[in-house]
Order: sequence, then C-alpha cells, then structure tokens
Amino acid sequence: MSGGRDDVSGTPIDFARLNIIAERFATDDRFTGIEIQPEFAPDRIVCRYDSGFYPQRVQSARLEIVWFENGDFSLHYHEELGDGAFDYRWDRHPSDHNTRDHVHPGPDARTPGDDASHPEEWRDALSMVLGEIDDRQRAFWTE
Repeated sequence: MSGGRDDVSGTPIDFARLNIIAERFATDDRFTGIEIQPEFAPDRIVCRYDSGFYPQRVQSARLEIVWFENGDFSLHYHEELGDGAFDYRWDRHPSDHNTRDHVHPGPDARTPGDDASHPEEWRDALSMVLGEIDDRQRAFWTE
C-alpha cells in the first residue's frame, strides 16, 4: 500500500493533517516512534506501538495512516506475530467491493470487507480506531 495512493481516493494526500496527527501522537505514550512519510510508504505516517502493550508472541505492532484532502482515509493496523501477522484496516474511499465506509477485519484484512459507518469528523474517526486497537490490546491480557 505504498506510493500512488491518490488512485484509492481520487484526491491528493492531506499531508497537513498527517503532520498534525504525527505531532499529537509524538507525545502519546502508546507509541515509541512516529515515522512521517517513510521511504517504504511516502504517502503516510507510521506509528509504532510500545511493546509493553503486548505479550511476547506479538513482536511488533504499528498503525499506518493515510488521509486524503476530501476526508477519505485508510488506517491499517498491523501486528507481527511469531507465526504470522494480524492485519485490520478501516477505510473511507470509493470501492468496487464495499460501501465508501468499510472495514477489512482481522486476522487478514480480507477483501471484500464489511460495510461500516465511521464518524464524519476526522478526530472522531481516529479516536474510534484507537479505541478498537486498545480493546484488542486489553484482550491479550484476559485470554
């Protein structure tokens, strides 16, 4: 999912919004690193989760954020596991497989995903996703 994301939404990447998110997340203890437009994904920011939120079988976790100037987005949560990976994606963009708002649930972020309804306001949509990731992290410790 790197580079050329304008084709997903049909509008330019909202780098100003990505910078605002990166600034905010840089002070958030849940993340140990924020990469802005890394070489492998120049259209997004990559937020690496603190390993303390996970049991040992989760080797790393990150949230990749792409936001478009028209309010469309793609938020991709990824965990590296000892025996594979877990992926989950929340999207708002035109699609030939789902409605504009949809999710690609874990463990493999399958396509087609499930039609969904995301908050209109970008802060609320981002907060919803962070809450769902928090729920997943808490579930590791109640299994």
